[in-house]
Amino acid sequence: MTSTDTATALPDRQTLPAEERHATELAFLAAHDEGPRPPGWRLTPRSVITFVCGSAGEALKLPKPHETLPRELVIAPKFVGERALVERCVVTLAGERGLLLVGEPGTAKSMLSELLSAAVCGTSALTVQGTAGTTEDALRYGWNYALLLAQGPTPQALVDSPVLGAMRSGLVARVEEITRCLPEVQDALVSILSDRRMSVPELSGTDEAQVAAAPGFTVIATANLRDRGVSEMSAALKRRFNFETVHPIADVDAETALVKRQAVAAVERAGAAFDVDDAVLDVLVTVFRDLRAGRSAEGWDVERPGTVMSTAEAVQVAVSLGVATAYLPSGDPLDLVPGHLLGVVRKDDPSDHARLLGYWDGPVRRRAEDGSATWRRLWDLRENLR
Repeated sequence: MTSTDTATALPDRQTLPAEERHATELAFLAAHDEGPRPPGWRLTPRSVITFVCGSAGEALKLPKPHETLPRELVIAPKFVGERALVERCVVTLAGERGLLLVGEPGTAKSMLSELLSAAVCGTSALTVQGTAGTTEDALRYGWNYALLLAQGPTPQALVDSPVLGAMRSGLVARVEEITRCLPEVQDALVSILSDRRMSVPELSGTDEAQVAAAPGFTVIATANLRDRGVSEMSAALKRRFNFETVHPIADVDAETALVKRQAVAAVERAGAAFDVDDAVLDVLVTVFRDLRAGRSAEGWDVERPGTVMSTAEAVQVAVSLGVATAYLPSGDPLDLVPGHLLGVVRKDDPSDHARLLGYWDGPVRRRAEDGSATWRRLWDLRENLR
């Protein structure tokens, strides 16, 4: 293969949105379950849950042959968490009520929001990223200023926000990190979620002066518990949402499998094969879970760092180990774990360095003394934390 062939074979995007990444599954589920759907929905509520949680290894069968789809398909799980949580989210959306996913950073709130949007309406692209600099225009509308100057306020000069676009088409709008927005910006959603219409005073006297939400429109927002108090939501806005808390993954085996699966995919996108031993991943996930919980699996107390030791951070460390092993091989990937952990815990509070050392002097040392070769090697690497 020539260098030109190699360049041609590379994907043109690093990642794909959920609706493209899982297009076959979405099309299959739409054909598989022909039951009733809420207005504007691509899938039945039951199929949305199956898309997110998977078919538990069962091969689903189409009721009749399809020209472009397989007759049978196993739906892979995409969100590792409580099925009951996903069911409540789907019920909320079917009732056209706003859904607010809250939780610690790195608990897959955004991923769940993306998956639900893709399954419900076929697109996850109508997204507003909340920041301190987000303006009300991002939730309502803006103007094409060239047309505005030439024509005045006309429907042609109006620029829809993702929320307004979702209202017109009966789709799901996503607002990421809503509590990062200023309160006066957040409250632009109050009338939208209660009245299901948006006023455009500049177009008074025209048919576009009010935009009514088409059936199927709703909003999924996310918020980090660590951001509580940054821009506290008003009581009026809170009442327009159903709150669902996304917790860290409870099962250690499920979390380890998720870390490996996502790390393998990321390293392969980086052009390499993932070659990190499962024992190293087990240690990595155990360290993150111990520090996150403030207690080891054996019941030993651990001083929790201020930094959130999330599954998402564990994935990034596993990816770094995989890339280093592939491109800069220099021995056992376990030797790199302390340095990467130090990089994680130093993000928020410098005193977390001492807490990580305390973890080494506690559970790591005790496991090494119990005879585990892997933990003994990790204990020997304590100097790498200096």
